[in-house]
Amino acid sequence: MLQPRKQKYRKQFRGKMRGKTYRGHELEFGEYGLKTKERGWLKVKQIEAARKAIVHYTKRKGKVWIRILADKPITKKGSGVRMGGGKGDVETYVAVMTPGRVLFEIAGLEKEIAKQALKLAAAKLPFKTIFIQRI
Repeated sequence: MLQPRKQKYRKQFRGKMRGKTYRGHELEFGEYGLKTKERGWLKVKQIEAARKAIVHYTKRKGKVWIRILADKPITKKGSGVRMGGGKGDVETYVAVMTPGRVLFEIAGLEKEIAKQALKLAAAKLPFKTIFIQRI
């Protein structure tokens, strides 16, 4: 499971998902990318499933950049546990997504192959995305 190397605090509050993305909203490394249009939490397993879809379709040609890191811990209490007793244990990690964030970038491939690979990756994600390219 992907998770951050170090954390200042083991557990976090849920927080708000307001606003738009101002950092990480443009292509920095590759020629083509996948950008979010909605907000939400992106789980580690969803990121990995999308990455695998891209790598499988492109047959490991080209270069893929993952522009997000799931660094927010999500806790859950066990089933059958009574109220109280504090916050539950960390179950998974999520990345908080706001509209405009670039998720993946690809370089070294033809446009049609990159577009189809990112379309397959978008099918694994819980919100709408758009295909972008460097001008």
